Amino acid sequence: MILDIEMLRSFYASYSESVAQAKATVKRPLTYAEKVLFAHLFDPTQLRPYKRGVEYVDFRPNRVAMQDATAQMALLQFMNAGKDKVAVPASVHCDHLIRADVGATQDLPEACKTNKEVYDFLKSVSQKYHIGFWGPGAGIIHQVVLENYAFPGGMMVGTDSHTPNAGGLGMVAVGVGGADAVDVLTGQPWELKMPRLIGVHLTGKLSGWATPKDVILEILGILTVKGGTNAILEYFGEGLDSISTTGKATICNMGAELGATCSIFPFDQNASDYLRKTGREEIASLAQMNAAELRADDDVLADPSAFYDQFLV
Repeated sequence: MILDIEMLRSFYASYSESVAQAKATVKRPLTYAEKVLFAHLFDPTQLRPYKRGVEYVDFRPNRVAMQDATAQMALLQFMNAGKDKVAVPASVHCDHLIRADVGATQDLPEACKTNKEVYDFLKSVSQKYHIGFWGPGAGIIHQVVLENYAFPGGMMVGTDSHTPNAGGLGMVAVGVGGADAVDVLTGQPWELKMPRLIGVHLTGKLSGWATPKDVILEILGILTVKGGTNAILEYFGEGLDSISTTGKATICNMGAELGATCSIFPFDQNASDYLRKTGREEIASLAQMNAAELRADDDVLADPSAFYDQFLV
């Protein structure tokens, strides 16, 4: 369990006020995704109603995650930037270069031997620039992020297409290329086309053999592999109660197969319990204090079709 606690305290201290300013500026209720996006504008003075799916906007993410196959070029570029340390909390995860062949007892030593030069480089750079380093065998990037770094209302980028996995804990988490990651690591604006919003109202509850993966497979059948392009899928409704935080992460992870920018679930009791059970009691308490703004506004939930570009039920 790793906490960037000062950054998180600072974030939650101003989050609700940032959302309130956004509502006052756009003069309407906000979806949860909009709250997170507006709270992470690189320049808050540029806050205004943006044309979704059309205009490009500069954001300031809270953190960066990189896997071993894509971190190499990103960190080489960062080294050329002349910075003493990264501008935001970041982590490197050595998992993608490990080939599953026989079993962990044989595959892990083989990976360490084959990729020794890469791992040594990533570890050295991480130590120099204050980047968290998760060596081979330390875990899969998305699960490590969910268990240690993800937090409700936050924004992160990751050099892997399934970075949206962190949306299960209420983050706008977007998969990017190395160049985008370097922008964030050096404190530059991160540009993103303002995403369209697809609202997904889940009713009922999972029962029998049904799993969270069945939920996203059904949505994939409806939207197809291109239906989520340049869009954030935002989930809400009583159906969320029967889905665990890890189950929600599964749904967000596979949202990448829709072409979605990312997917996101609101903060709820399941998320609070997950934070506490993974040793992040203070984060759970801070999120609870901001709970009203870690979900869509009531007016949005009462009439979703008026606020989302597309609405599934």
